[in-house]
Amino acid sequence: MRLVMMGTGPFAVPTFRGLLETHHIAVALVTGPMKRRGGKIIAVSPMRDVAHEQAIPIFDPEDINTESSQAILSAYEADLLIVCDYGQILAASTLATARLGGINLHASLLPKYRGAAPINWAIYHGETETGVSVIHMTPRVDAGPVIAQGTTSIDEEETAADLEIRLAKIGAWFVRRAIDSLEAGVLEAFPQDPALASKAPRLKKTDGEIDWHRSATAIKNQVRALEPWPKTYTFWHRSDGQPLRMILGPAMVVNSSVATVPPGTILEAENDRLVVAAGEGAVALSGVQPAGKRYFPIAEFLRGYHIRRGDRLGADQTDG
Repeated sequence: MRLVMMGTGPFAVPTFRGLLETHHIAVALVTGPMKRRGGKIIAVSPMRDVAHEQAIPIFDPEDINTESSQAILSAYEADLLIVCDYGQILAASTLATARLGGINLHASLLPKYRGAAPINWAIYHGETETGVSVIHMTPRVDAGPVIAQGTTSIDEEETAADLEIRLAKIGAWFVRRAIDSLEAGVLEAFPQDPALASKAPRLKKTDGEIDWHRSATAIKNQVRALEPWPKTYTFWHRSDGQPLRMILGPAMVVNSSVATVPPGTILEAENDRLVVAAGEGAVALSGVQPAGKRYFPIAEFLRGYHIRRGDRLGADQTDG
């Protein structure tokens, strides 16, 4: 079949490379435009490197749903659009430019975690299992019938960055299987149950602020979920200065008696340990990055900064 690959981010790279190993023909890559600042290119899609290696034409419109963009897509005479980590929502008229429409690889077990950040929110909410879904696309985002799906467990130490790499490789295999089933005319499609749908909205910087009233496990999951962006942060309320913003490194849940201590209170700040009370349990931090400084492993941070037992971490407000 003649395929148009539509992808921008690194999650799409294994799928693109996988397609190039099949008997199908990738006639074009549709990707996001290069990001510029002050006339200089500041970000280039990794998908472009794959296309350049294979001399595949690249189309990078600002808006894929304009009549002019649709005319270019139609000229490729594609049988199928393969969409993964592309960044734009496709209108029905855009999907119609290919004979069989489009399929999309999504990094969740749909209908759970529909949206832009399924991997992050699955970890944030403490899921122990996730997966990938290939759907036959409709104009509604992530709502089309599922045509292939695979599951995998989430390791309790795995970050969103780690999990994305694994799911991208798993998803590439399922995309190939879905295409072959479509070509053979033996594809099964299962409609999603809207009652089971949950959202995975695009991340914001403010999602990284730690609420120490949450449980230690939930805080650990938040740190894992927001790596590498936007990362998690809190404020150290110092007795001798303004609150200091700190980005947190990996966190570990520890046993500690905190029944009478307000959440966010420093319980230990010595012997290479920085332990903070949470709403339930406590968290040991492996390192921090103070505002304007580099990242410090916790032992080095404790040597250079006078953080003490009884100090408070929390929101940048007088009342915390």
